[in-house]
Amino acid sequence: MSSPFVIIYGGSGALGSVAVRLFKQRMYQVINIDLSSNASADHSIAVPSSFETLSEQSTYISDKVSGILNNNKVDAIVCVAGGWQGGNAASKGFIGSADKSIKQSVNTSLIAASLAARYLSPTGLLVLAGAAPALKGTPGMIGYGMAKAAVHHLVTSLAMPGSGVDGRVVGILPVTLDTKENRSAMPNADFTTWTPLDTVVEKIFTWLSTPAECESGKLYSIITENSVTKFE
Repeated sequence: MSSPFVIIYGGSGALGSVAVRLFKQRMYQVINIDLSSNASADHSIAVPSSFETLSEQSTYISDKVSGILNNNKVDAIVCVAGGWQGGNAASKGFIGSADKSIKQSVNTSLIAASLAARYLSPTGLLVLAGAAPALKGTPGMIGYGMAKAAVHHLVTSLAMPGSGVDGRVVGILPVTLDTKENRSAMPNADFTTWTPLDTVVEKIFTWLSTPAECESGKLYSIITENSVTKFE
């Protein structure tokens, strides 16, 4: 019997790379989808940046996934693609940063949802990445907050009857992840309030392996205080 499949969308980034590593350690066949390949994944789909429409991008990815799966289903789709963008309405790059946030967070989540409708096992798990600050107003990062709020809405909608997705759907809403990039950008921050990447992926694996541990449709805020992380 072949190993089960998982899809990591954004598997070449900081959190995604950890997800690829930890799922492979648990004998999953990992399909990475990102702008660049991840050599650690069993299969990598490098998405060209030349597509003019979201539909073209989605079709390209879906066709590649279909060829890899060969009529198999996936146990999980974990979409952690994205990136932070700051700026208020008066910022010079406001519209550009908002557009980038939508492409990084909303578009990737929509494609992940489409993949889930076609390839996710009925007992599988779809995880989309929101952000805890986007549960309320984000005046200093409006485009980013708006994009993440849209992802929150998508999670809630996909978990409802008639959404087209049969598996469980949850959102992960971190505040600040403990990455090399964040430490470089904020060297004087209180790292005891930052969430380790392994902790997030381990929780996702727990939700996948023990369905009773997660509630479909829930937006899990990830709160770390004094180096202790809670999913609420």
